[in-house]
Amino acid sequence: MLKILLRAFSVLAVIAVLAAAWLVIDYRQFLNTPLALGGQALHYDIAPGTGVKKIAQDLERRGVVKHWFYLAALARLQGQAHQIKAGEYEFIAGTTPTQLLDQLVAGRVLEYSFTLVEGWTFRQLLEALRQNTALQHTLTGLNDAQIMERLGWPGQHPEGRFLPDTYRFPKGTTDAAFLQRAYRAMSERLESEWRARSPEVALGDPYQALILASIVEKESARPEERAVIAGVFLRRLERGMRLQTDPTVIYGMGAGFDGDIRRRDLRADTPYNTYVREGLPPTPIAMPGADALHAALHPAPGASLYFVSRGDGSHEFSDTLEAHNKAVQKYQLSNTKKAEK
Repeated sequence: MLKILLRAFSVLAVIAVLAAAWLVIDYRQFLNTPLALGGQALHYDIAPGTGVKKIAQDLERRGVVKHWFYLAALARLQGQAHQIKAGEYEFIAGTTPTQLLDQLVAGRVLEYSFTLVEGWTFRQLLEALRQNTALQHTLTGLNDAQIMERLGWPGQHPEGRFLPDTYRFPKGTTDAAFLQRAYRAMSERLESEWRARSPEVALGDPYQALILASIVEKESARPEERAVIAGVFLRRLERGMRLQTDPTVIYGMGAGFDGDIRRRDLRADTPYNTYVREGLPPTPIAMPGADALHAALHPAPGASLYFVSRGDGSHEFSDTLEAHNKAVQKYQLSNTKKAEK
């Protein structure tokens, strides 16, 4: 009887060893086998407080992993069960369970991109933000002053304060956090350009440079002309000449602008009409890009005081009013002569 028991125990022991060996082999194979994604990326949301067991079971239910308890065991064996970050993730084809867990622990969430376009006004920026479904909208219904107060800069005019660039962010980022980031980026770039400005730039402070850069942004369709246009405006300011630039007039017209500037518009006294008022307008008129900022503070040398559009995006620059008037007659396509620039 004892021999039978020993023999049975030995058989059971062998079976247990074989089962354990098989389990170890199967577990290791699981760790190195890519997720069953069918060659497609999987977008996966993890809510705050979701445990690894629930995640693993859900992935098994979806057919992404074969054994949920292997993934849960891996997290616990590595001490990572309580280190998983909430958010929206993207698991790409070829990802193994080990790599998946590393991604969850590191919080490498899916990021969306949003581009602020050079020359946008603050109104255009807000409208584009409202249409972005990846952002959490917290500024809806607020006016400009309330928005700037919510962002932490009360009393500041929002125009031109946000740096055009492509920004990446995780889903659920608030529109306020996004704008704060773009604001800081503009502040840093403007301060950097101001410190490195050319000695001949006679502007009083960085904000004046921001205003000028916004005008340069709206006037220049060709990158190679930005610094030349900046030089024209700076020389006019130094000589006490009015800037006489259409984009400022258009900005001052606001919703009243219908695509055409008429003679009465050039005569209307608004804070932004640089045909009737001297110096810079009170605020920027758009978001200047980094290149426009650099051009405003590093103008091209020269003597030109005027320029007129050639109709192809480029401009004809002139040193004298006489030469400018001839250029206007040559290039202006409308019957109404363009006012002096």
